[in-house]
Amino acid sequence: QVQLVESGGGLVQHGGSLRLSCTASGTIFRFNTMAWYRQAPGKQRELVATIYIRGTTTYAESVKGRFTISRDNAKNTVHLQMNKLQSEDTAVYYCNTMPLGVYSWGQGTQVTVSS
Repeated sequence: QVQLVESGGGLVQHGGSLRLSCTASGTIFRFNTMAWYRQAPGKQRELVATIYIRGTTTYAESVKGRFTISRDNAKNTVHLQMNKLQSEDTAVYYCNTMPLGVYSWGQGTQVTVSS
């Protein structure tokens, strides 16, 4: 069973940084576009950043210039470097493919930004 395991979340002050990691099981990781999503309390899950198979990246306007997505296909891992964190970034962060449909959702990792 293919799985996604996210890690690296925590409590950080406004303006701080965190680096999230997501490791995928199986051998299909490198054939898929990967993305980070987040879900804040009371809100729908939203797409935050995407990295295509050859490394092209896209970002939601709200995180552009602050977040950087990267991938290591040899390690089946995708990262999200988050800088200049704001209270609006507080959410549970998930990785998955884009579009969805390959992996089930992992447990996510909580990011809390204190003001």
